[in-house]
Amino acid sequence: MPQFDVFTDRPLFGQFPTALRFSVREQSRNRLAALLLVLFVPVWYLLMTSIAGHKALDFKLYATGEMLHVDGKHITLITAGLNSLTMISGFVVFDAVRKALAFDKRLAFAGYRQSTLIGAKMLAIAIVAGTIALYTALTLLLYWRPGFTGWATILAGFLAMTLTYGSLGLFLGVLVKNDLEGFFLIIMGGLTDTFLQNPLGNPAANKPVLQYFPSFGPMQFSAGGSLGDTVLWRYLGLGLAWAAFFAVVGLVVFHFRTRSRRPTR
Repeated sequence: MPQFDVFTDRPLFGQFPTALRFSVREQSRNRLAALLLVLFVPVWYLLMTSIAGHKALDFKLYATGEMLHVDGKHITLITAGLNSLTMISGFVVFDAVRKALAFDKRLAFAGYRQSTLIGAKMLAIAIVAGTIALYTALTLLLYWRPGFTGWATILAGFLAMTLTYGSLGLFLGVLVKNDLEGFFLIIMGGLTDTFLQNPLGNPAANKPVLQYFPSFGPMQFSAGGSLGDTVLWRYLGLGLAWAAFFAVVGLVVFHFRTRSRRPTR
């Protein structure tokens, strides 16, 4: 006999698809974010490459200690992609979590397991993050063809960055009280984080202090694979560690915000 939840009359194994459908719908119905993704990303690439030109720059690979002499256009395209991902993914998840939080509370009160809601939330973030990262990496090919291996490392770095700021959006969505606070933290945090990684605009871009920023791992991995012919798996893992950190903290807050206050039976 299948187990049923006493409040929803729905089999417990059937809760997850429903919760996932709600989560994906909330995160994909943001029309402004979709417009930003489709229009802003190529325009942002075009603007940044026109500013960067083909100036030769030095970029340090920390895994090998090697100083790469790179085309400023190429390194700027990577940072421009990372920058657009921070804003779009953070904005999408933050907005969706904020709007759905009251509904999630009602689902928990109706008998939905918090583990089900949390799992659906994370899978939805992964689906949306993968879509955003793939589109941004494909759009980059309009301006630069780094080769399949180089492009694949850029895609992986973009995915790690999208997961990181998507998880940050989740954390801020269940933490801050006003939309303006969350948008400000995501936009300013993403701009500062990615700007510091580009040696074109930041003379200190090769300083060790940058290792403590979330975009450091994805930037090193993407640049190493596309410009240095070196796949730096450790730095991809570093980017994913930031994503896991924000996700765990955000889900802990989400757990407390959606706890059912009804007495257990």
